[in-house]
Amino acid sequence: MHLLDFITILIFATIVLITGISFAKAGGKDMKSFFAAGGAVPWWINGLSLFMGFFSAGTFVVWGSIAYTHGMVSLMIQWTMAIAGLIVGFYIAPKWQRTHTITVAEYITLRLGAKVQKIYTYLFLFISLFTTGSFLYPVAKLVSVATDFDLYLCILLLGAVSIIYVAIGGLWAVVVTDVLQFIILTAAVVIVVPLAFGKIGGVEAFFTGVPEGFFNLVSGEYTWPFILSFGIYNLFFLGGNWAYVQRYTSVKTERDAKKVGWLFGVLYIISPILWMLPPMIYRVYNPALSGFADEGAYLMMCKAALPIGMLGMILGGMIFATASSLNATLNISSGVFTNDIYKYLRPKSSNKELIKVARLSTIGFGILAVVVALLIPSMGGIVNVVISLGALTGVPLYFPVVWTLFSKRQTVKSVLLTTLICLGVNAIFKFITPLFGFSLDRTEETVLGVTLPIVMMLFFEIYYKTTGYVNPKYAEFEAIRKERETEIEQAPEEETRSNKTNNYSLRVMGRAIVAASVLILIIGGISATGKYIILPLGIILLGLGLKLMLKKI
Repeated sequence: MHLLDFITILIFATIVLITGISFAKAGGKDMKSFFAAGGAVPWWINGLSLFMGFFSAGTFVVWGSIAYTHGMVSLMIQWTMAIAGLIVGFYIAPKWQRTHTITVAEYITLRLGAKVQKIYTYLFLFISLFTTGSFLYPVAKLVSVATDFDLYLCILLLGAVSIIYVAIGGLWAVVVTDVLQFIILTAAVVIVVPLAFGKIGGVEAFFTGVPEGFFNLVSGEYTWPFILSFGIYNLFFLGGNWAYVQRYTSVKTERDAKKVGWLFGVLYIISPILWMLPPMIYRVYNPALSGFADEGAYLMMCKAALPIGMLGMILGGMIFATASSLNATLNISSGVFTNDIYKYLRPKSSNKELIKVARLSTIGFGILAVVVALLIPSMGGIVNVVISLGALTGVPLYFPVVWTLFSKRQTVKSVLLTTLICLGVNAIFKFITPLFGFSLDRTEETVLGVTLPIVMMLFFEIYYKTTGYVNPKYAEFEAIRKERETEIEQAPEEETRSNKTNNYSLRVMGRAIVAASVLILIIGGISATGKYIILPLGIILLGLGLKLMLKKI
């Protein structure tokens, strides 16, 4: 990388950090401000934040690796996420908004009881350590490939940066910087694709140069049963993951919650095409990658195609876009610990004390995530970790709770048994049976992880319905929910405060985009290639930033 690329990354990092830190006041007033942004986030901001937090966990490394090796399959896998987003928008997101709770743990307490909430809280916090580690590793991998810095050093440095601005700014810092990253990263990706085609001689050379079967819809271990099962997993992971549920609960209305899911789904129809083209093109440019080397295919294509300075811009965008998944999970993990463990143990804690605990616990979970990220190479690489983690834990942990949003019959027994039995069975087939010479392939692992919890919950629902049983806790929860709904309707001052916070967030976002657009225009002005793409995009971003600075809600 050229010195100008490093300078660009440093400037971009400074812009993101200042943006996040500027929400120290807005995010630190009370628990609702820190973990739900006061319930005031505009739906389009939450939709973009959900999109960034979901895709960035490994898009450029995990799916980029699959795109380089298998081609079209990577698009098929990601299009299941688009379908999941649309379904969540229609059915699941508005149900979450209607609960009027800050965290999923709080909902579980009201709906099923404090004992169940504790079990799910400990399970979530344990699994989230591996989730956040799997989010941090791809960021560090991208930086390591682009800069030739040591991978472990990159993990330590990037973990520290993410921890700082989430600990200070809370959810507002996460969602606003997510939007900034979305805009910058989209502009950078648009620049990469035509320049990448240019490096191999055009579109025709791409289609003639890829290996046979590269455009097959399924390939190797990524079969149709795997695609279908992975799509179901995405539906309940997107609809039930505690970090993503924040995006549905921190908007004003059920209609807004629906729009969050719909925006996610629409973006996931279009974006994977742009994301996966560079690693697919790199298969033609350099077909010799093998082993874990294909995890860096995206960045290698960028290094080969982008002009000086622009590589730093796209790398900066990918760093903070990918880190947004880590940030969202850090925020919700801290929220669960503070709101549902610490506050339970010390119910008389002041808001000031709780915010202090929230920030300290964010740092603590961040450090543990760094440790997990350091261990990922010894776990079989990021592709294996991400897909296996999803297959083992995604549906068993989140699906039973999502089901209770639609059923008044499910009980502590049915929900806990489904989660614990399914997690246990999946763990046995993943870690125990291979010791005796029997193991599941990727499709079998994913199908088992998805179907068993669905079958168990369906059995319990049918059993309770035939016996006419209705869980008494459901009526108690409904009474609390309606009471909170009335309190919200009778608090017009919250509307005024929300609008002030939203207007402030738009101004901060606008200033950040203006700063980034000026950087892009400078890079475009001195670039020897790609001016015709870079300069127009810089002008468009400048106009967008200025418009946001002047916009009011």
